[in-house]
Amino acid sequence: MKSHFKRIIEKGIREDGRKFDEYRKIKIEQGVSKSAEGSARVMIGETEVIAGVKMSLEKPFPDTEEEGILMVSSELLPLSSPDFEPGPPSIKSIELSRVVDRAIRESKVMDMKKLCVTKGEEVWAVIVDIYPINDSGNLFDAASIAAIAALKDAKIPSVKDGKVDYKKKGTKALPLKKEIPVECTVCLIGNKFLVDPTYKEEEVVEARLTVGTIGKELCAMQKGGSKELTEEQINEMINIAVKKTDELRKHLK
Repeated sequence: MKSHFKRIIEKGIREDGRKFDEYRKIKIEQGVSKSAEGSARVMIGETEVIAGVKMSLEKPFPDTEEEGILMVSSELLPLSSPDFEPGPPSIKSIELSRVVDRAIRESKVMDMKKLCVTKGEEVWAVIVDIYPINDSGNLFDAASIAAIAALKDAKIPSVKDGKVDYKKKGTKALPLKKEIPVECTVCLIGNKFLVDPTYKEEEVVEARLTVGTIGKELCAMQKGGSKELTEEQINEMINIAVKKTDELRKHLK
């Protein structure tokens, strides 16, 4: 089966008839959780991911006394794929979290200093949890879009007598820039580049590059797969990703 998929891709054909630079249908829904400070569900084809944002008042890290805290985690639920097993976070789960975290953090889309309540004593911690519901390929892009959509949906909780009142919905949005980071994963199979791989296509991916952009600027990159990439291939993958992130950003607006 792997040989078959690799062979047809090298002939310029995808199983579902899409062009190599074409995404499946994208659907974004915000506010899917009543208990989270912000949430979103993203579907890319049959791939479905839910992201939720929780916030709490915490003591800041010693080296960033005037800044809030950002944490991104993912849990690859067995219900979403037969390849996922219960237990400690897998390498794939850790990589998924880090790739999403990097684009948010390095783009500086969130003004962390505005999350400071009292210097050195109390800041807001923003925790983004990512849960794939169905893995039909391209979890990296789906998770990245879901995380940003959930952050855009989030409201800072109300505080009463120094304690967070989670029962009362906040009204103040997170301090996010107008321009938001978006990631696109470009895959190499044989000598062909393609975006938004299906689960079956991912089985034959030799190398991938997840590229994060904010506006026209690069803010993050993560290389995966066992095959080395040349400088020319990296440049071509970046060019494809920049073009596609422009399209993906329109869905988030």
